[in-house]
Amino acid sequence: MSAEKQDVLLDLEGEEEEEDDDNDDGEIVLELSQVIIPTYGTVPDQQNLHTPEWVDFEDKPDSLFFKDGQRRIDFVLVYEDEGKKMTHKRSDRKKQKRKRQVYESNLINNGLQLEATRSVLDEKLIFVKVHAPWEVLCTYAEVMHIKLPLQHNDLKTRDSAFNWFSRLFRVDENIIKPEQEFFTAPFQKEHLSNFYIQDKDTFFNPATRSRIVHFILSRVEYATKNNVKKFGINKLLDTGIYKAAFPLHDSSFRHLSMDPNCPSERYLLYREWAHPKNIFKLQPLDFIRKYYGEKIGIYFAWLGFYTNMLTVAAVVGVGCFLYGCLTKDNCTWSQEVCDPNIGGNIIMCPQCDKVCTYWNLTITCESSKKLCIFDSFGTLVFAVFMGIWVTFFLEFWKRRQAELEYEWDTVEYLEQEEQVRPEYEARCTHVVMNEITQQEEYVPYTACGKCVRMTFCTSAIFFWILLIIASVVGIIVYRLSVFLVFSAKLSQHISGTEAIRKYLTPQTATSVTASLISFVVIMILNIIYEKVAILITDFELPRTQTDYENSLTTKMFLFQFVNYYSSCFYIAFFKGKFVGHPGSPVYWLGKYRNEECDPGGCLLELTTQLAIIVGGKAIWNNIQEVLLPLVKNLIGRYSAAARSEKVVPRWEHDYHLQPIGKLGLFYEYLEMVIQFGFVTLFVASFPLAPLLALINNMLEIRLDAWKLTTQFRRMVPQKAQDIGAWQPILQGIAILAVVTNAMIIAFTSDMIPRLVYYWSFSVPPYGSYSSHTMKGYINSTLSVFNISDFKNASKPFSPQFGNYTTCRYRDLRYPPGHQHQYEHNIYYWHVIAAKLAFIIVMEAWSF
Repeated sequence: MSAEKQDVLLDLEGEEEEEDDDNDDGEIVLELSQVIIPTYGTVPDQQNLHTPEWVDFEDKPDSLFFKDGQRRIDFVLVYEDEGKKMTHKRSDRKKQKRKRQVYESNLINNGLQLEATRSVLDEKLIFVKVHAPWEVLCTYAEVMHIKLPLQHNDLKTRDSAFNWFSRLFRVDENIIKPEQEFFTAPFQKEHLSNFYIQDKDTFFNPATRSRIVHFILSRVEYATKNNVKKFGINKLLDTGIYKAAFPLHDSSFRHLSMDPNCPSERYLLYREWAHPKNIFKLQPLDFIRKYYGEKIGIYFAWLGFYTNMLTVAAVVGVGCFLYGCLTKDNCTWSQEVCDPNIGGNIIMCPQCDKVCTYWNLTITCESSKKLCIFDSFGTLVFAVFMGIWVTFFLEFWKRRQAELEYEWDTVEYLEQEEQVRPEYEARCTHVVMNEITQQEEYVPYTACGKCVRMTFCTSAIFFWILLIIASVVGIIVYRLSVFLVFSAKLSQHISGTEAIRKYLTPQTATSVTASLISFVVIMILNIIYEKVAILITDFELPRTQTDYENSLTTKMFLFQFVNYYSSCFYIAFFKGKFVGHPGSPVYWLGKYRNEECDPGGCLLELTTQLAIIVGGKAIWNNIQEVLLPLVKNLIGRYSAAARSEKVVPRWEHDYHLQPIGKLGLFYEYLEMVIQFGFVTLFVASFPLAPLLALINNMLEIRLDAWKLTTQFRRMVPQKAQDIGAWQPILQGIAILAVVTNAMIIAFTSDMIPRLVYYWSFSVPPYGSYSSHTMKGYINSTLSVFNISDFKNASKPFSPQFGNYTTCRYRDLRYPPGHQHQYEHNIYYWHVIAAKLAFIIVMEAWSF
C-alpha cells in the first residue's frame, strides 16, 4: 500500500474517533451517512468510502493512460491537499476534505475508476485521473441518446464543380485524412451487435468519452443538507474544493507525441489550422469538430462563412471609396465652400447662445473635401448593395448550416440527445400533470412561482437598460454643456495657430472627448452587466443548456446593443435634426440648446464615433483575450521551470494552461455579432468598414484557433445543432440594417437634397440655370437670418463681421421679409418627399 493511501485511511480513522462539538461538523458527519447513490445505494459510514488508487509518476510526459498503460484518462480533477492548506481554518479544511472524499467515493460507486498522483512541481497539488470503463460508457451513452456508427455510408456524393478550385486552399489530405462517414443511430445496449465495433477502446472516441464522464461528474452527489442534495463538479469548483477539472489535450502543440498510441491531433491542428501561415487556407472543420466537438466546429464554420462573404462586401466598399476619392476634385458644392468669392463671403450664424461667435463658411473647406469622399453617389450605391448583401448572407448561411447539420448528424439533436441541466433537476420538487401526456411530472416551481420569476427578471433587465439610457443622456448633457466651454475658450488659446484651428474646432473637440468618455462608460457597464446577466439567468433556472445559453445570449445582446449603438443612433438620427433656427432655437431639458452637427456634417462625426468605439473595443478585446492568457501562461511556465528541471506529465502541463471559462465561446460570438452590427447598421457612413472587418476576421480565425490550441485547456466537447439564439439576433440586425442605412442616406447624408437640387431646383421654374447643375447648391441650402431678430437670451456677445446685417444657417427656410419668413420653404418639402420615397423603395428592394 502506498504512503498516500495509508495517510488517507489514517485520516478517516482519526476523523471517526474525533468528537465534533460544533454543529457544522455534526451536519457533515450526518451528510456522510445519508449520501444517496442512485444505482448503488447509500454510504453507511466513513469506513466504506472508496478512495482513488495512489500511484507515482513514471516519467512518461506524453502518456494519456493510467499507470498500467491500458486505461485511458478521460478527465482530470485537481485539488490542493487540505493538510497543506494554510488559508482556511482547520474545521473548514476538514469539511472540504470530507465532501471531496464522499464525492470521489460516489464516482467510484458509479463505475468510474480513479487514480491519484501528486504533482511533480508542487507537492500540495493532487491530480485525480478519471477513466470510464466500457460498461459505464455503454450505460450512459444510452442514457444520453448519443448517436454512434452502425455501418459505413455507401451513398455516392457528387463533387462540386468548384472542387478543383477549393482544393488549392484545403489542408493536404495526406496530413489530415478525411473523416469516414457512417450511418448512425442512438446507442442501445440491447442492440450492441448492430453497431460498428471493431475495437472497444476506439468505438467511443476521446471527445465522446469526455462528454460522458463530464455528464457523470455534473450529477454525482457529495452531501445532503436539510434534505437538499448537493452535487456536481461545478459547485465543487466554485467552492474551491477542486481547483480544476478538464479533459486532456492529446499531445504538445509544438511536436508529435512520443506515445505511439497518440494521434497527436492537437499538434496537427496547430500546424495546419492555428499557425499564421494558414491564414489563406480553408479550415479543416471536420477535424476541428472531431477534436473539440460540434459546438466549437459550428462557431468556426460560421466565422469562416461570414469572413468569406465579407470579401464581396469589402471589394464593393473599396470600389465606392475609390470612386469618392477620384471624384472629390470635381465636387462642385465643395469647390463653392472653398472658393473665397463664394464661401469666403458667407458669414454663418453662431451655433450656441451668447459665447459663440460668427464664423466664415470657408472654415469647413477641409471637412467638405472629406465629406465628398464619404458622401458621394458611390455611398448611395453601397448602402443599397449592403441591404441586399445582408439578406443573401443570412439565407446562404441557413443553407450552409443545414448542410453541416446533415454532415455532422445533429439534425435531431435537440429532440433526442440534449439532457436536462443538473441544476434544474435538483429543484424539481413540485408535481404537475402534463396536459399532453396526462402523466405526472416534476417541475422546479409552480405556475405562480414561474410568473414571479419572469416578472422579476424582466424588471431587472429593463432597469439595466434604463441605466444605460441614463448614461447616454448624461453623455448628451456633457456634449451640450462642454460645447459652450470649448466655444468660449478654445478659439482664444489657438487663435494664433491657423493650421490647428482648421481642424480643432469646438465641435471636433466636443465630439472626440464625448466619444472617449462614452467608450469608457461602455466598458465599465459591460463588466457590471455581465455578472448581473448571469445572476438573472441562473435565477430563471432554464431547463437545458441550450435554453440557458439562449436566454443569456438574448439578455447580453440586448444590453450590448443599447450600450454600443445608442450613441451612434443619437449622432445619426437626432443630433442636428431638431435645432430650430437662430431666432427660435430648440432647448433640451429646457436649459441646453440642442447641438448642431459639425460644420462638415454629422456623417463625419458618426464615422469618428464608430472609429473610436470599434478601434477601442478591438484593442481591449485583444488585451483581454490574447495578451492576458499569454502573459499568465508565460509567468507560470517560467516559474515552473525555475522550480524544477523534472519531467512534467501531460496533465500537469494542461493544468497550467488557462481555463476556457463557463460561457465558452459566448464572448467570441458576441464580439463578432457586435462587429456585424457595426458593419451593417452604419456602413453608409464608412464604406471601408467591411474591408477592416475582413482583415480583422482573417486574423481572428487564426487567433481564436491559436488560443484554443495553445493557451487554453481542452474544452469539454459539446453538441450543437446551430448557432443558437445568435441566428434570430442576426436576422433582427439584418432587418434593422436596411432601415438604418436608408435613414442615414435620407436624413444624415446630404445626398437626397443634392439630387433634388440637381434635378429640380437648379433649372426653371425654381432655378435660373439652363441645364441641370450643382452650381449654386450651397447658396440654395443656406437660409438667411436677420441679425436684428436675435433674442436677448441667444444674442452673441461678439460683434458681427464688418457691415453684415444677416447671417446664414443650414436649413431650408424662407428669408426675413417673406410673408412666411423662417418657415420651411418648398425646397424643404420636396426634399422630405424624396427622402420618404427613397426609404420605401430601398426597403422594398432589399426585402
